[in-house]
Amino acid sequence: MNSYRKTAHSIYSLKCHIVWISKYRKPILSGEIGLRLRELIRQSCATLDVYIESGHIASDHMHLLVSMPLNLAVSELVQRLKGRSSRLLMDEFAELKRQYWGRHLWARGHFAASSGNVTDEIIKQYIEAQGENFLPPEGGNFSIGD
Repeated sequence: MNSYRKTAHSIYSLKCHIVWISKYRKPILSGEIGLRLRELIRQSCATLDVYIESGHIASDHMHLLVSMPLNLAVSELVQRLKGRSSRLLMDEFAELKRQYWGRHLWARGHFAASSGNVTDEIIKQYIEAQGENFLPPEGGNFSIGD
């Protein structure tokens, strides 16, 4: 069952699949490092009011499916998760300092995709069924204010 989250003035369900990789795709995320990373990600998500629906740590990358609050951008979430985990893992594991002398554990960038149980086509049908049809002009897009 899809559970909705609530604030004082909103009801929402925002889920996102996020993936990022270790720098140079080095297989470093196993054993104690992988366990500590899992703990750090859980702590950071709890602090940010992000619910982890599912996750997987492979030797060179990690996947997260998270339910996010409205006031948090995906880029900000990834920045906080990667930044805190990189800093603390580098401090706690000397072997990482030797491999990543530049103090960067994660590669630049990340993958993110929204997740939901409603397709774009269903949303389009719903909007079209709402009454007056705001069709875009020939060959282009439009905004509601047009």
